[in-house]
Amino acid sequence: MSDTEPISTDGAPSNDNPYSQGVRAGDTLHVSGYGPVDPETGEAVDGDIGTQTDRVLENIAAVVDAAGGDGLADVVKVTVYLTDLEDYERVNEAYGERFGDEPPARVCVEVSRLPEDVRVEMDATAYLG
Repeated sequence: MSDTEPISTDGAPSNDNPYSQGVRAGDTLHVSGYGPVDPETGEAVDGDIGTQTDRVLENIAAVVDAAGGDGLADVVKVTVYLTDLEDYERVNEAYGERFGDEPPARVCVEVSRLPEDVRVEMDATAYLG
């Protein structure tokens, strides 16, 4: 028997696609990829890449909170997907402001395109032990 639990929250965007916002497996939470989408409107937020990065991280934090965690404080790994590596430094600034002195492990890759033509998406892993 699998020890997994799908996580759902109104604090992060959802849609009709076949995936969970997050899946808890024991003390590990796998958070699906999120772009800079406002969960109330279902639309990408306006603003520069820093503003969009903040929205992405708020979405991830909401899923961690819904799983019983402590937002970004419990995140141990993030993958960042950018459609333009020219945004890398500004994303780093916004990301660093949110994670502080002890950021999680991270990968950043440039991709050709993201859903809804957003410029940034992230997925995450959190430890909830």
